Amino acid sequence: MPVITEIEDLKRIYKRRVPKMFYDYCESGSWTQQTFRENSSDFDQIYLRQRVAVDMAGRSTKTQMIGQDVAMPVALAPVGLTGMQHYDGEIFAARAAEKFGVPFTLSTMSICSIEDVASNTSKPFWMQVYTLKDDDFMQRLFDRAKAAKCAAAVITVDLQLLGQRHKDLKNGLSAPPKLTPASVANMMTKVPWGLGMLSTKRRFFGNIVGHAKGVTDPSSLSTWTAEAFDQSLDWDRIRQFRKMWDGPLIIKGIMDPRDALEACNVGADAIVVSNHGGRQLDGAISSIRALEPIVEAVGDKIEVHIDSGIRSGQDVLKAVAMGAKGTWIGRAWVYGLGAMGQAGVTKSLEVIHKELDMSMGLCGRRDIKAVDRDILMVPKGFAGDWS
Repeated sequence: MPVITEIEDLKRIYKRRVPKMFYDYCESGSWTQQTFRENSSDFDQIYLRQRVAVDMAGRSTKTQMIGQDVAMPVALAPVGLTGMQHYDGEIFAARAAEKFGVPFTLSTMSICSIEDVASNTSKPFWMQVYTLKDDDFMQRLFDRAKAAKCAAAVITVDLQLLGQRHKDLKNGLSAPPKLTPASVANMMTKVPWGLGMLSTKRRFFGNIVGHAKGVTDPSSLSTWTAEAFDQSLDWDRIRQFRKMWDGPLIIKGIMDPRDALEACNVGADAIVVSNHGGRQLDGAISSIRALEPIVEAVGDKIEVHIDSGIRSGQDVLKAVAMGAKGTWIGRAWVYGLGAMGQAGVTKSLEVIHKELDMSMGLCGRRDIKAVDRDILMVPKGFAGDWS
């Protein structure tokens, strides 16, 4: 294994090994990509306060997310098409998360199905769902998640309209992907990736094909995806979804304190401050800027998590210090998966954990649950009044 000391090392290997179509799908945002870039760069504006002559022995990053024990306040975020980044990708990622002791979240738009992942893991994972029009499909999706003993449902609420992602459109990245001579030629240069894909039968959207009405094969999927998402979504509709699922519920895609309070009212157990990794509304503020006003608005009414832009253990530490009870990583673990399969996902978690543990100690804290804003130096107005 090459020497991996940071997430960027995994990203470089990932870029070499995975077809451009799927690399661009992961490593891009919508429109000008301003929000995609600032999700990460805004973390650089937050400084850590170093302390010395403080007992740093016996550190612990263990905590809980929605009442579930975790090795560190990190969950693997749902990422669609993961099984195209590496064959059987969702299974390998779930296994890595399980062994490390953090939650894995399966996307509705995964290649491996709920049943595939459940049969290849031993601990409950989380299931992400979109806000779709078809009540029958939604109820059966929740029922399948319950049968698979999923420990939480995650409703993504920021995809009523699909943000324009220029690279995906130019690459023909859709559901299913529209192959072009250029993309096929590029795939032919990724020999290990191609051999892996030939070794598995899991190449299509396992949660959709054969389950959604009228979707009997991949060719019928594009029509379904064009009509499935509910543009008329409102909070009453989300209450209906809450009735379909009686387990722990997380609402993902909150960027405004008013929406955070609405999420409290529908009976969610947690929210994720998220702008979909900068892949929806370009020009929106970064998730880390949106975090503190939302934490202040909801108080202890609901657990607040955050995703979008987290690439290091220091990013995790900063988010926790600003009030997040959990953080979600997406691209960071996909880099690892594409680079080295399950071992790469494990390595991404090890890198983030080491950075989190060491930085926490150097800030004079021994327990992640004792981390607070006192360890930070934040610019005035960073998350202040936006008029």
